[in-house]
Amino acid sequence: METDLYLPVKRYLEGLGLEVKGEVRGCDLVALSGGTPEFVVIGELKQTFTLELVLQAVDRTPACDEIWLAVAASKRGRGREGDPRVKKLCRFLGFGLLAVAPSGRIEVIVEPEPWKPRRDGKRRSRIVEEFRRRRGDPVAGGSTRLPQMTAYRQQALTIADALAANSASPRQLKPIAPDAAKILQTNVYGWFERIERGLYGLTGAGRAALVTWVDHLAPMPATAGEPALPRETEA
Repeated sequence: METDLYLPVKRYLEGLGLEVKGEVRGCDLVALSGGTPEFVVIGELKQTFTLELVLQAVDRTPACDEIWLAVAASKRGRGREGDPRVKKLCRFLGFGLLAVAPSGRIEVIVEPEPWKPRRDGKRRSRIVEEFRRRRGDPVAGGSTRLPQMTAYRQQALTIADALAANSASPRQLKPIAPDAAKILQTNVYGWFERIERGLYGLTGAGRAALVTWVDHLAPMPATAGEPALPRETEA
């Protein structure tokens, strides 16, 4: 029960110099400092770390200076309180997180302090690059069970569409697919075949892909001074 967590958490906060009382205006516990103005701490107790616990704490945030979440320590340390994502969430929200053992021992998982996330420059640049290179908005957000229409796949389809009519060299294809040479040489999807040095054609898998992805075959922007490659049409 949540009440089993109260006394250990109360003693911990009292050790920080706070006066603690339970069930104050809907809060599981409230602690005040002795200064003026007072420093207001609100604590919320749950047996396990849940979304409801977080939402309760978020609701309390405007009324206090500090939030502590307290959960029962899981057996063998495999509970959600040990999940790195939970710790990151608490830091992001500025919440403290305590784990209370059956003996009453308190483990401080996260200290309640404003968190300034360290930027991941490489990850950020990859996201921005993919966004800018992708033509249009080909995939509805939330699609997880279908192959993703990435900028790489879009270029590969553009190349396949062009090769469906005639074989071509990477240089010829570059105006419509800037990464044509790399895509043809690595041939990730098995759509292309090397006919001779510097000349590529389309495999059966590539022709099948054009049927599968026909709704995503978009016209490419024209390049100044470069005629568009012919596209195969049905008789």
